[in-house]
Amino acid sequence: MPNRSHFNSGHMTLNRLNRMGKKPNGTAPIQHIEKTFHTVYIEDAVSFLKRVPDSSIQLIIVDPPYNLDMDVWDSFTNYLDWARAWLDQIYRVLSDTGNCVIFGGFQYQDLKHGDLLELMHHIRHNTDLLFVNLIIWHYKNGMSAHRFFANRHEEAVWLAKTKQYFFDLDSVRVPFDEETKRLYRRDKRLNPASIEKGKNPTNVWEISRLNANSKERVGHPTQKPLEIVRRFVKALSYEGSLVLDFFAGSGTTGRVCIEEGRHSILVDSSAGTVDYFKLHLENSAPSFFNRPYEIVKDLDVNKFVELVSDARCVALSADHVPSMSTARLSI
Repeated sequence: MPNRSHFNSGHMTLNRLNRMGKKPNGTAPIQHIEKTFHTVYIEDAVSFLKRVPDSSIQLIIVDPPYNLDMDVWDSFTNYLDWARAWLDQIYRVLSDTGNCVIFGGFQYQDLKHGDLLELMHHIRHNTDLLFVNLIIWHYKNGMSAHRFFANRHEEAVWLAKTKQYFFDLDSVRVPFDEETKRLYRRDKRLNPASIEKGKNPTNVWEISRLNANSKERVGHPTQKPLEIVRRFVKALSYEGSLVLDFFAGSGTTGRVCIEEGRHSILVDSSAGTVDYFKLHLENSAPSFFNRPYEIVKDLDVNKFVELVSDARCVALSADHVPSMSTARLSI
């Protein structure tokens, strides 16, 4: 018996376009990216966002402070008033195909702390952002508890500016093993091409948290694993597009963007982000497939966006395949 998803107009449109051999709105332009550009700003997120040009960002991905008094950057007199100041800028700076991911949690028990429910309430009632998905990040390791069920997951909300948001499911599909593919091929109702692509990872992602000895660690107390950030970057942005993280923390987003051929802007109020990002660059394994990148210093954000836009125009008009050699520049 069909469920409600079978009657979802968006799903039906995508299936119809696939049968016609057409691409949906939000499909990425084909680009030959020669080099990506990345920059770090040490300043307040709210004041920075006010200078970002309209419709210039493809993906915003942020893990904001939760007001848990972990450090000076995690302490606010009125958390919700502060959060509204940056939430209200997101719609303006996103492109029409743009997406936004906000990490958070529902486990906080008072309004002092950064509960994702409160942020979502403001977004729904005071902005034009569209809710697309709630992602559950499930992990097996965590703190024990005696007065409630121990937490083994965090949440991330996926928002979009318009219904033409970009989404590349194929880039993050989970491959089937050969035995599973053999069994599925026997079911004539299944599309062989879809079997080869792999399965939709669903909105529950089992990705381990970073343990104390993880090689990914650079020293930041709330560092997210590379793979959870990578899945968002690959699915919600395209090569040569611009990604913004205005609570950059450890700089994980910048490293992933370098490895995945996206441009990036990192913003954080703590100067330590520069050092964390340097460690990420040192830890990033050179790859034949990594494109050259440049770390840009002391450039106004409007000028940086122009730089990225010019690089995108060159990439769109290029009729050659870029060199796959890598270039590493220090910051």
